[in-house]
Amino acid sequence: MKSNISHIYFYVSDLKKSYEFYKKLFAYFEYKEEVNEDWGFAFGKDGMSFWFEQTPKEHLKEGYHRKRTGLNHIAIKVNSKEDVDSFSQEFLQKENVPALYDTPKSFPEYGESYYAVYFEDPDRIKLEVAFHN
Repeated sequence: MKSNISHIYFYVSDLKKSYEFYKKLFAYFEYKEEVNEDWGFAFGKDGMSFWFEQTPKEHLKEGYHRKRTGLNHIAIKVNSKEDVDSFSQEFLQKENVPALYDTPKSFPEYGESYYAVYFEDPDRIKLEVAFHN
């Protein structure tokens, strides 16, 4: 059966702060804003979308940590190592978003051509921009 990911849905601790971060990130990758309401927002491209909603107060206490059960990170695949470097310079450095793990760099343990930069959103959800064959 042929299929694709339709959407990924997040709860965030500060909707406005997350909107400002993701608005810039998704604009860089040419995603379009599909929803912007008091309760949340969404960006999409090629039939796949990312949705964000404010975490209810009763669930804010523990916060997010990628080592707990659930999502570890999301990777955005680009077409070249140069695209990874351009993103790092044009987005991360411009927006003062620190790169993790001394990246961008090669990760031969993930594959011969694997090259990536890792970073976090305002809730410390880990994101990756990567090139690999």
